[in-house]
Amino acid sequence: MGLFDKKSTFRRFVESITNVIADNPTLDENFMEELEESLVMSDIGIETSDKIMTALKEIINKRYITRPERIKEELALVIEKLMDKGERNKLCSDTPLVILMIGVNGSGKTTSIGKLAAKLKAQGKTVMLAAADTFRAAAADQLVTWGERSGVRVIRHEEGTDPAAVIYDAVQSAKANGTDVLICDTAGRLQNKGNLMKELEKMSNIISREFPEAHRENILVLDSTTGKNAVSQAKEFSEITDVTGIILTKLDGTARGGISITIADEFDLPIKFIGMGEGIDDLLEFDAKQFAGGIFDE
Repeated sequence: MGLFDKKSTFRRFVESITNVIADNPTLDENFMEELEESLVMSDIGIETSDKIMTALKEIINKRYITRPERIKEELALVIEKLMDKGERNKLCSDTPLVILMIGVNGSGKTTSIGKLAAKLKAQGKTVMLAAADTFRAAAADQLVTWGERSGVRVIRHEEGTDPAAVIYDAVQSAKANGTDVLICDTAGRLQNKGNLMKELEKMSNIISREFPEAHRENILVLDSTTGKNAVSQAKEFSEITDVTGIILTKLDGTARGGISITIADEFDLPIKFIGMGEGIDDLLEFDAKQFAGGIFDE
């Protein structure tokens, strides 16, 4: 199954590029200007669009390309190169592994945790979840529901308790039971960066102190439908913690998806997974070649 089996995915992005090619019989200056405009309108940042266009122009001159229809193929290759972070695109396979899942409320963070837990369990790993977003009772309840669906244990405390206390108990339980992967939900408030940074630092310090042998991932969950807001979130969270990768959610529907290219390029952040639907199996491992090639795969 490919990344783009659902026809609506990247629809606007693809249609925009296709229309530019159809409306311009030659590779002239007007064509290149319209192409760059299409990139920007597809949620690809100006800086990244400039980089893409510069690379395309070099390829066009080097290979003497004169037909606009060749641009799709070359554009896919340029995008692939921007998004390919090598092994960094893969989730750490070493165990024990502790994953801090971060992101604003509503980004699909808790849902992504449940899907990731199911995926890892299907791979034969033992998984535990920590409900460390104690500021919203619904967050813990939702995580427990996903834990039941995924068949994994969830450590939770009462609403309003110290999130670090949940992490501490979860770490002790994971160590005692020889758990392969501990996935921790965290608060998603961005109103006060100082408080959020202190919370994340406190949790991280507890993991380092109590579980020094564990491998670590800090994964930021972003909603692809929020466009440039997702870029702002990537910037904010990158400033307060060491983000090791991205889960991009809600790429089904009408999401333009260019945001993923911008984030991978401007912040040098690897996309690790893509959420393509609501099902428990709809969290797909990211592959730059498949992703870029699938954009224009009709």
